[in-house]
Amino acid sequence: MKNQLMFIVTLALAALSVVPTQAQYPSRPIRLIIPIPPGGAPDIAARVAGQKLAEQLGQPVVFDNRSGSNGNIAAELVAKSPPDGYTVGLLADSMVTINPHLYAKMQVDTLKDLAPLASVASNQFVLSVHPSLPVKTLKEFIEYARKASPPLAYASGGNGSQHQMCMEMLKQRAGINLVHVPFKGGTPATIATVGGETMAMFAGTSTAPQIKAGKLRALAVTGKQRSSAFPELPIIGEFYPGYEVTIWLGLFVPVGTPAAAISRLRMEVNKALSTPEVKERLNGAGGLEPFATTSEQYAALIRSDYKKYGKLVKDIGARVE
Repeated sequence: MKNQLMFIVTLALAALSVVPTQAQYPSRPIRLIIPIPPGGAPDIAARVAGQKLAEQLGQPVVFDNRSGSNGNIAAELVAKSPPDGYTVGLLADSMVTINPHLYAKMQVDTLKDLAPLASVASNQFVLSVHPSLPVKTLKEFIEYARKASPPLAYASGGNGSQHQMCMEMLKQRAGINLVHVPFKGGTPATIATVGGETMAMFAGTSTAPQIKAGKLRALAVTGKQRSSAFPELPIIGEFYPGYEVTIWLGLFVPVGTPAAAISRLRMEVNKALSTPEVKERLNGAGGLEPFATTSEQYAALIRSDYKKYGKLVKDIGARVE
């Protein structure tokens, strides 16, 4: 009887010792790794969400920009950090679902070494052309491109970028031929198209100023529904059912991070995304939209995009050694 009582007391004390540990999380600053230099969409989304998280959690969020290798450096840093809930990475979808198929050597298995925490923001691409091109609709563009000789040149933010993936998907569906001209990022690709060096491109809604100024002519968008930034533009899926590209940014932690920490952070992220303040700041930073999902929806999205882009990268033969 005495031994049983001691056992019960021991269990009770152990339980009590666990409660404060969980309740105290987080008890120190959280490091948020960002895969690009300050200023781009992932950086903006990370800082908007991170600042709100710091306010809600009562702990600082320290921003750590680690650019390079198209996001692979940041992904590896996140994956190899201690799985204690104090290192989080804000990664773009391409880094998780395209890079593994594109790069011959990856130090991280993005599906096995990174645990999805929460989606944060989404956007869609806009198909734009140089205004000298005699087309004003998507249908006219397809007809013109089909007859063009030599083929029209299109710009992208680099080999394997989503800019390229979007156009290659359209080429497949519409049966047209275009010449790919890769640049080192979306900004130089936009400059090339505005200058007439290339005739067409897919880009995020950050090209709104050039479109509104008449330096680019927008024809369609890639999302599931029309863009709030360009409500007059049709979605490509209206012409080619099943065509859809939604760009997303999300948070990841190292595999093995305690479930309690993941649950708390996910809850706080979704809470932050529901606030008008965060929505306004994301909208003002290039048309980003808050993108809250359940853990199941987020995981399913990652698997679906991983499969979709894996097939596309293989079809077009894209590869980075």
